[in-house]
Amino acid sequence: MKTLLTALPLLATLGLPMAALAETDPADWDAVTSAAKGQTVYWYAWGGSTATNDFIAWVGDRVSEDYGVTLEHVKLTDTADAVTRVLTEKQAGQDDDSAVDMIWINGANFASMKEADLLFGPFAEDLPNWQYVDVDGKTVQTDFTVPVEGYESPWAMAQVVFMYDTADMDATLPTAEAMLEWAQANPGRFTYPQPPDFLGATFLKQVLIELTDDNDVLAKPVDEANFAAVTAPLWDYLDALTPVLWRQGQAYPATGPAQLQLMADNEIDLAISFSPGEASTAIANNQLPDTVRTFVLEAGTLGNASFVAVPYNSGSKEGAMVVANFLMSPEAQLRAQDPSILGYGTVLDMSKLSEDERTAFANLDLGIATLSPAELGTVQPEPHGSWMTRITQEWTERYGAGQ
Repeated sequence: MKTLLTALPLLATLGLPMAALAETDPADWDAVTSAAKGQTVYWYAWGGSTATNDFIAWVGDRVSEDYGVTLEHVKLTDTADAVTRVLTEKQAGQDDDSAVDMIWINGANFASMKEADLLFGPFAEDLPNWQYVDVDGKTVQTDFTVPVEGYESPWAMAQVVFMYDTADMDATLPTAEAMLEWAQANPGRFTYPQPPDFLGATFLKQVLIELTDDNDVLAKPVDEANFAAVTAPLWDYLDALTPVLWRQGQAYPATGPAQLQLMADNEIDLAISFSPGEASTAIANNQLPDTVRTFVLEAGTLGNASFVAVPYNSGSKEGAMVVANFLMSPEAQLRAQDPSILGYGTVLDMSKLSEDERTAFANLDLGIATLSPAELGTVQPEPHGSWMTRITQEWTERYGAGQ
């Protein structure tokens, strides 16, 4: 491990195996910050957004200033790539000094890493800034129905909204069925990112949740015995929608930012987002026209938290905990919620903050296109992570060939 190399000669003298190396206790914060100083943390995180990349760079500057930790952003297009790397290391017996020190993760990837014992922890609820987290009002202790149990740390809240251009659309759409009817009346003006892109898979889940007769079954792992019956309404819906999508469903934007560009270029009028503040941020950054607004479906939309997790074989666990803790700080949360920066929802409970911190959040202009918490309405829980994997596979077989 990077911070314990000086102990190796002594351990060799004592005949102790590498596995006997004790981790720094997450609850001993002074020891954590002491060990973290000088460490380099390789954070494997989605790199498809300039705004997100800039925010991560700012986090790196702050943890360097305050803790002497160097943060390197390893930009991903698919989180599964980082998971596969850690699994490959474990299979090769590389149980220390992983190439991966922290991952922006949730859903099926978290579930698979937890099940395979690929995660360090528990640590999250021992971090000093956990005291500010809203554990009652936000989904920060389960991840796609899987108990977190301290093996990942929350840093942002997300909820599905739909962006639409009021210059071209007269009204919002209350249901998935209304969205289909609108798309049929306005062919070529709607699309979604191509699964397995996370946002594209989220659209599939959103429609499935609205159309299925039994949402309870979605809280359980996929059962192939009833998969066809449960998902039949989704495929019927997509069979009707696909021909009237942008480019007749023969091509899809690869990512959320690519979808956003289509709206900026006036090729589409309707798009999905998993960030209630994304439209306001894009307007503030001159990426979208100021006529864009957002809406949610009347029965509610999917919501979840974004987390960071630390692989079991990271050599910079202390540095990773320092970064995770800073991400939960009021300073970082306020900056992330600013629509001119990111526009992400906060994981914090305002009642737990100081008066000055509460005032700073209250005075934050969330932006012209951002719905208030009341307007966001009901948050629909995520299905079990296996559903995203399975419906994405099925989508690819049905609609993805030749794309």
